[in-house]
Formats: sequence, structure tokens, C-alpha cells
Amino acid sequence: MLAEDLKIEELVEFSQGHVSLQGRRLVLHDLHAFAQFRKDLVEMVGLAQARRILTRFGYFMGQADAAAMKRVFQWDSIEDLLRVGPRLHSLHGIARNVIKSLSLGEDGAFRMELVWHSSAEAEEHLDQLGKADQPICWMMTGYASGYVSFCLQRPVYFIEDKCRGKGDRVCTATGKNQEAWGDVISSYLPYFKADDIQGRILRLTEALKRRNHELQRHRQELAQFKEPIQHFFIEVRSPAFLKVLDIAQRVAPFDTSILITGESGTGKEMLTRYIHHLSHRANKPFVAVNCGGLSETLLESELFGHKKGSFTGAIDHRTGLFEQAQNGTIFLDEIGDISAAMQVKLLRVLQEREIMRVGESTPRKINVRILAATNKSLQEEIAKNQFREDLYYRLAVIEIEIPPLRKRREDIIPLTRYFVSQFAKKMNKSDVRINATCFDYLQAYPWPGNVRELENTIERAVVLSDGRVIQPMHLPPQLLQNKQGPELLEGPDLPSLATLETNYINHVLKMTEGNKTKAAQILGISQPTLWRKLKQIQD
Repeated sequence: MLAEDLKIEELVEFSQGHVSLQGRRLVLHDLHAFAQFRKDLVEMVGLAQARRILTRFGYFMGQADAAAMKRVFQWDSIEDLLRVGPRLHSLHGIARNVIKSLSLGEDGAFRMELVWHSSAEAEEHLDQLGKADQPICWMMTGYASGYVSFCLQRPVYFIEDKCRGKGDRVCTATGKNQEAWGDVISSYLPYFKADDIQGRILRLTEALKRRNHELQRHRQELAQFKEPIQHFFIEVRSPAFLKVLDIAQRVAPFDTSILITGESGTGKEMLTRYIHHLSHRANKPFVAVNCGGLSETLLESELFGHKKGSFTGAIDHRTGLFEQAQNGTIFLDEIGDISAAMQVKLLRVLQEREIMRVGESTPRKINVRILAATNKSLQEEIAKNQFREDLYYRLAVIEIEIPPLRKRREDIIPLTRYFVSQFAKKMNKSDVRINATCFDYLQAYPWPGNVRELENTIERAVVLSDGRVIQPMHLPPQLLQNKQGPELLEGPDLPSLATLETNYINHVLKMTEGNKTKAAQILGISQPTLWRKLKQIQD
């Protein structure tokens, strides 16, 4: 493990109401709020005492981070562990740390020179207290001192040489072991002294080790009994879809035929795979076929197989999908599109549990579970004599309807985040994230193409995002128009079409920060057309 290998998303666990670094709970704070706290602290207890409190705060945090790094990772050398301190400090967002020099002599002499770019602590001080006449990155010197002291198990102190808080271009600090400082350090020592910080850190570290060991044991126990829905479905929030998953889990252990209905793109095949995964056939084949994409002749050959020479092009024997799914599950998608003749043959399969290859006269026994799906109303197809009623009842022993995405809007945000992460990895844009302002547009849109359309939308946004953040401008125009429409049409007095167009153009320009090229792309018009419309608005 090297210092540069550390990434904050792999070190810190974020969950609602809880942030932790390898078992140690963290709390994020606002820079401006802490600046006000710093000002109040100085005014209440004086500059010297405020410095002592903040230095001790940083010292304790540095010791805690050093203990975590020693507890969690194996380091090739003490130098590698020492380099992690500045790296971890940078990941905290306090400053961009650069190690200018590091030396550790055989006689125990230690020296490290640090450069702190964009010090948040200096920014806090300047914001509320103005320019200082001495270095003021007290928490940062405390942190560096605490971290190295814990690693070396002897007192090491950092003194800030230059500071942005007093007008220097960057902040710099030098750290040495106490003996190397000599008498220079004596005036700084009162700021670092605290009651047995080292002992408290060691006790905390041991407690965290015990806690993590217990948590790991509990996770292993739970893993034996709990089937992870996340294997197939990311975080599900909507009651409608949670009900679908509950039914799927209840029927999965039994070989009952299931018909899954719902609009295109709702995830019918994913649900059938989930049911197969939870069934006793999970370790056997799962075979899927789109019945609507094949002609009757091809579909019969695909499902049942054929004998060599049974028709033109049958140059060899072929095993059908029913046989390939033996002891497993076959999924018949778009079952509502099959012909009347194929319906009769499929009904026989369900009744007799046997198939006959094209060109053969001997039936073959099969042992498969049949799951089917359709985006049509088979009841309406039966009423029009387009679908056999007896086949419907054979297929739909259990019928599960997947609600469209517009009826489970609670799932849009977690789905969006999942697709962003997936496409970011696929396109080697691992640092891409979505701006929260996009969510209003995504949740206001009706999603006629459901989850598949959302997936395509996010893929488009990841491709178009030229930076690290997906902004509303990267979403398709129809999403932005949809969000704007209801807001503009509220109230008793409806605006004119010209007013609607003007307001929408201004809205897009504001969103793109005046970039007319991007605005024209979102509006779906050429740049000359946009300039002409803007001139008309101004006139």
C-alpha cells in the first residue's frame, strides 16, 4: 500500500446520517460555519487559548488517523506510513498537501517539510478575522504533529513557517523531533499539551478493532441466510415495486408458471432472472428468447430444435432452447406476439411437458420452468380471439404486473445513480457524478420508455458531460421542456406562446451560463436561429 493509492471513496463510508472512516465516525462541517466558530472562540477565550484548543483538536485528529492507518493497512516501511498523513489530510479537504522533503535518520532524527496549498484554515481566518501577523494554521500543524508522533511513538512537532493567513502565497511547515528543535520548541509546547491523548487514542483503536471484528462476524452470518436483492436490483424505494419483489420472492421456490406483464422497458426479463436466481433451479441454465422477434418457422426451430434435412437450410441436427434449458428455466418474452399455430404447440408443451423437434415424430421429455412476459393485455387479445384463453390460464398461474417508472418515481434517483456509476466505469470516466439539480427534471418526466429510456438518457449524459459533473444541459431537450412546462402554465392567466418561448430560451441560457452553443443544442435549433430569436426578444 502506498500513500497515492488511497482514495476517499474507498476509505470513507457514506450513508444517510452516518459517515465513517474504517469504523470511526466522522462529521462533515461547513467552512463558513467553522470560520464563525473560530471567530467566536477567539473573542470568547482570546487568541492564545483559541490557538491551544484548535491545535489540540488537530493533534487528536492526526493521532486518530495514524491509528486507523496502522490498524487497517499493512505498510512496507515507516516512511510509507509517514507519507500517508499528508495524503489523508488532503483527502479531508483541508488543504492540498505536498511533501517537499522527508528524512528519517538512523539516530532517530526526523525532518519533514510540507507545503499546504489552498489552506481551508487560512481561508476561515481571513474570512472572519482578517489578515494575521503570524501563521494561523493551528489545526493543520496540530494534525501533522499528532500523526507523525503517533507513527514514531515519540514527540514530533511541526511549526508553520509561511502562511496565507498573514499574506504569504502558500503555507509551509517544518516538522522535527523534539530534540532536534532544541530551545526553539519551548514556546510552542503549551499549544500541544493535552491530557493523555496517546492513551485515549490507543484505547479507541483497540475498541474499534473489537467492534470491526464483531461486525465482520455478523456480516458473515447474515450472508448465509439473506439473498441480496441488490444482486439484481439496486436500492428499491417505491412501495409498488417492493410489492412486486415480495411476490417474486414468495413464488420463486415453486415451479409454478408465471406471467409477467408491464410496459416495454420496465425490467420484465430482469425480474425473471431474479426469480430464477431465488429458485431451486438457480444453478441450472436460464434461457431467454424474444418470441416477437422471430417468424413462426424460425421460432418453432429455435424453441423445439430440428432434425437434419427437415427443411431447406437444416444442414445439421439442432437442439432447441427447451432442451438447452433442461432442469433450468426458459423465459418466453413477448409471448403475446406468437401465432395461433404456435400457441397450440406451446399449450401441448405446458400440458404434456414434452417437445418434438421439427422433422421428428418422437417426443422428448423436458423438465423446465416456464416464465413468460408480455407488454400486451392478453385479456384484450383473448376478447379479440387473438390469444387462446386456455394457454393464458396455463401461463398465468401467477401473474405479476410491473408498474411503469412514472408510478414509482421514488426509484428514479437510485436508478440514475446506478446507471451513472455503470456508464462512468464503462467509458473510463470514473470521476463523473451527477449534479443534484438534474433530479427535478428526471422525476418530472413521464418516462414512456421506462427504465430502458432512463438508462439510455444517462448513457447520453455521461457521453456529453465534458467535465466531471452531469448538468441539466446534458439531459435530452424533452426532459428540460417537460420540467419547464408545468411551472410556466400555473395560475389563472395563461401566457402567450411567444412568452412561453421567451421564458424557456432565457431559462436554458441561464442554465448554460450564457453559452449560446450549448443552449442551441438543448433547444434543438441552429445557432443563427437562436441569435435571431434573441434579437427579436431584445427588440
